[in-house]
Amino acid sequence: MGILEVTDMVTGYGDAEIVHGIDLEVEPEEMVCIIGPNGAGKSTVMRAIFGLIDVWEGQVVLAGTDVTEYRPDEITRVGASYVPQRNNVFPNLTVRENLEMGAYVDEDLTEEDFQKVYDRFPILEERQNQKAGTMSGGQQQMVAMGAGLMIDPDILLVDEPSAGLAPDLVEEMFQRIRRIKEQGTAVLMVEQNARQALRYSDRGYVLDQGENRFVGSGEELLESEEIKELYLGTASAEAD
Repeated sequence: MGILEVTDMVTGYGDAEIVHGIDLEVEPEEMVCIIGPNGAGKSTVMRAIFGLIDVWEGQVVLAGTDVTEYRPDEITRVGASYVPQRNNVFPNLTVRENLEMGAYVDEDLTEEDFQKVYDRFPILEERQNQKAGTMSGGQQQMVAMGAGLMIDPDILLVDEPSAGLAPDLVEEMFQRIRRIKEQGTAVLMVEQNARQALRYSDRGYVLDQGENRFVGSGEELLESEEIKELYLGTASAEAD
C-alpha cells in the first residue's frame, strides 16, 4: 500500500470543476512529481490532498487513513506536511521561529527535532536568529521545507519548489529534495520545470485538462517523444 493514495478525485473552485477523476499514488520513500501544461490542475490536486479545498468526489488515503474530509491540521497529524509555492515563510519571524511554526501540532517539541532539520540544512542553524524575510529566495525555500520537516512527516508535499529561484539555484534545490527522499521521507512535488522534476523523480504523472494523461517512471517520461513534443517545451515551464 502506498503512503498516499488518491482515487477518482474530482475537485475545483466555486462552480468550476478543475480536476476530473484523477488517480495518484506515492510509495514510502518515493519521490513523485506532477507535471503538465498551465491550467492542468496540478496545484489544485495538491491543495485538495492537503485539505485546503474540498474533494468533491473520490478519496484521499494517507498512511492507511481516509483523510478525504480532514482539515489540514488533522492531515498534518496523520503524517503529511505541505510547502506552498507562495507565502511559505513568516518573514518577520526568525528561522527558528518559522521552524517552530512548522511543528505547531507537536506539543512535545525538543531540541533534537530542531537538530534533525539543521542536519539537513546546516545554513538554517547558522542563520537561526535571522528573520526569514531578509534571506534569499533559495534560503527561504529551505526554511519552508525545514518547517515542513519539523514533524518528521511520512510525506512532504511541495508545490513548485523552483519557482522564483535563480537558474543556478534550481539544480541545488532538486538535489536537496532528492536527499530528503533518500533520508526516508516520501515526496510529492508539483513542478513547473518538468525536465528537472522528471530527472530527479522515481515516477511522474502528467496532467492535462484535469485528467491523468501519462504515468511512468521519470526516465520513461523523459524519453517519450510524445511527452517531449507536448509537455517539455515552453508550456511545461509555466506554473499553474
